[in-house]
Amino acid sequence: MYVAVKGGERAIDNAHAWLAEERRGDPGVAELSVAQIRAQLSLAVTRVMAEGSLYDPDLAALAIKQARGDLIEAIFLIRAYRTTLPRFGATEPIDTGEMACDRRVSATFKDAPGGQVLGPTFDYTHRLLDFKLAADGEVPEAPTAAPRTEPTPHITEFLNKEGLIEVKEATDEVPGDLTRAPLELPATRALRLQALTRGDEGFVLGMAYSTQRGYARTHAFVAELRIGTVAVEMDIPELGFAIEVGEIEVTECETVNQFHGSKTEPPQFTLGYGLVFGQSERKAISMALVDRALRWKELGEDDTGAPAQDEEFVLYHCDNIQATGFLEHIKLPHYVDFQSELELIRKLRREAHKAASACSGVTATQEVAE
Repeated sequence: MYVAVKGGERAIDNAHAWLAEERRGDPGVAELSVAQIRAQLSLAVTRVMAEGSLYDPDLAALAIKQARGDLIEAIFLIRAYRTTLPRFGATEPIDTGEMACDRRVSATFKDAPGGQVLGPTFDYTHRLLDFKLAADGEVPEAPTAAPRTEPTPHITEFLNKEGLIEVKEATDEVPGDLTRAPLELPATRALRLQALTRGDEGFVLGMAYSTQRGYARTHAFVAELRIGTVAVEMDIPELGFAIEVGEIEVTECETVNQFHGSKTEPPQFTLGYGLVFGQSERKAISMALVDRALRWKELGEDDTGAPAQDEEFVLYHCDNIQATGFLEHIKLPHYVDFQSELELIRKLRREAHKAASACSGVTATQEVAE
């Protein structure tokens, strides 16, 4: 037993050394720096921060480098590091109406109040490989424009002037924190949104796509998609007021969906909502679609049995760290379990063979008698 343990330790040490060598790659090629990853792979950094629940671009970039580009492994590293950090308190809710927008588009109004700001986006590219990038060519300078100084109003505020949007009364209830307490069902909308923003982008995207294909069909319009920086404020008891402690970049999406009304509510538009760290519009839109699908019960709609309407299915399977852990644990040693299964199969085969032999003997005896 001692020899086996020591042999296993040496094998693991060697595996770690080999991993470090593979991570570094060809020594003749310049090493990729954390600063380069943060600046040039910003969308990957954004995803790691969002699903790792920690806004720190430098740490996210470091995790990507350590994980050799495996984003789920990087997210795992960030979540693990997050558990070591002290908690000083809670910040005030961010005000996205005061966002300094780098990108802000609406699919519902051509002349949106506040204007359409295309910003840095792949939407209008031709999806052709640019071989200039392989040659390290010069990057054309983007035209400069005067930054917006006035707040950019939300589209839903204008729709609501006619009473066309559902109104949710504000409450003083403090939402639960999914990073400090396990998820319990049924979950509040706040907890559902937390789970979705931490959820795997691919999974949430798949769920959102399923609603568009007819599974819990909710014909959604993107009322607004905005990306920009917002101030983060924290209340200081000794001062008696909140102060700004920093800025973060977020992506926010609001979708509007038809609602035919009920006995207590007139026909109106209902909302789906998504908010994610950094520039992550695919995730934010997906969140909004799935959020709206999960609201079927509170809106008095029918349960069509669609996966996106099943709160337990969506929330318990969207977390890629939990999914990865359960999936990959089966590659670890299961010698005892397998041996018991192996013995069971052998026993069943022996019994089946005996039964077949006995049946053959009876049949032979009957033939001789005849």
